[in-house]
Amino acid sequence: MRAAQVSEYGQELRVSEVPRPNPGPGEVLVRVHACGVNFADLLMRSGRYQERPPLPFTPGMELCGTVEASGPDVTHAIVGRRIMAYCGHGAMAEFAALPANACVEVPEGMSNVAAATFPIAYGTSHLALDHRARLQPGERLLVLGAAGGVGLTAVEIGKIMGAEVIACARGGARLAAAKAAGADHVVDSETGDIRASVKSLGGADVVVDPVGGEQFTAALRSCRPGARLVPLGFASGDIPRIPANILLVKNLTVIGLYWGAYASLGPSIMSASLEGLLAWHAEGRLTPRICRSFPLEEADAALEMLRSRKAVGKVVVTID
Repeated sequence: MRAAQVSEYGQELRVSEVPRPNPGPGEVLVRVHACGVNFADLLMRSGRYQERPPLPFTPGMELCGTVEASGPDVTHAIVGRRIMAYCGHGAMAEFAALPANACVEVPEGMSNVAAATFPIAYGTSHLALDHRARLQPGERLLVLGAAGGVGLTAVEIGKIMGAEVIACARGGARLAAAKAAGADHVVDSETGDIRASVKSLGGADVVVDPVGGEQFTAALRSCRPGARLVPLGFASGDIPRIPANILLVKNLTVIGLYWGAYASLGPSIMSASLEGLLAWHAEGRLTPRICRSFPLEEADAALEMLRSRKAVGKVVVTID
């Protein structure tokens, strides 16, 4: 089969012919239709992600595909069904073997591309806001990096949960995308003063941050007493140091979230979250926003689009 491969950290992806995987106990073989591209794939390519598969490996953390075969100990009828799944890595290929219990059936009417981009972005934002931050109706939510794959979903979900949403992004096109997703207020991170802008609106009760760096610091200083901040990643490349005195004086809480860990630490939490999100999608309340699709042969260009911060919404690699 064809697969995009990382043969050396820091080098571009190359599409190669590799052996097709065989499903082991509890696994299924999936013919991949599309793979959602995430910032973590970029970090994994460079060897800077918290999980480092042995070289060579195929990146791609989420997919949509059709189950073609099942291995031993798979007890439910799943062959022939179209599924979405989080798989950690391995999705930028024509086939992938993954645990059967990681597969979620794709509802009719959802495209392969939308399904491939759904689990991580929506799942991360929902667990951040609902399970971790316990966002309440009427609270003020600040979303940093609000035009990215996760950021736009956080804006959407925050509005569904009844929050007043402040979206922070860079430039007019990104701010317009955040507005279209439901943001009540927008702040340009390139030209605006995040701290002053948010404080002028009354301060933030909850902050969702996939960016880190100076933006996290500005958001921290814009918080109301008792606020909760959820760091999701460090797209800026700068992991901020958190001044404990500010946490103390304002009674602030910083709550980390690594969504992928719930696949093993809390699979029932992850599955319940995805079930609720798919119900919202069926009701027309969630609209996956796709920036651009690339064929498998251009998988490295898809990663470069994230690295250059040109993406507004999700980037996808299509396999067929």
